[in-house]
Amino acid sequence: MSRTKVTNARRKQRVRLALRRSGGGRPRLSVFRSSKHIYAQVIDDQKGETLASASSMEKEMRGAGNTGANIDAAKAVGKLLAERAVKNGIKEVVFDRGGYLYHGRVKALADAAREGGLSF
Repeated sequence: MSRTKVTNARRKQRVRLALRRSGGGRPRLSVFRSSKHIYAQVIDDQKGETLASASSMEKEMRGAGNTGANIDAAKAVGKLLAERAVKNGIKEVVFDRGGYLYHGRVKALADAAREGGLSF
């Protein structure tokens, strides 16, 4: 593996370990950001299942004209994910930014999820 991939994988594991220590059994809101799209899901690590998910690839998101590679699309994904999670009875989560910095699209998604009713 290249040095960049190794560094990113280590950062991701470091973030996940810290979440596991401080999570208290809460579900994890995981974010994946590619160059063209953004994906988010709420995961119950104890059961190993996804409780709610949203992405910029969904039909309703593409119909709105969002490409997924901008902050507006990230806000829409965060709001949609929060609606689905609250509908499933999930109010508190732990935010897993993966190896990404808490900035830009990742921060916009988190802020929109908070506005949508999730607390973390």
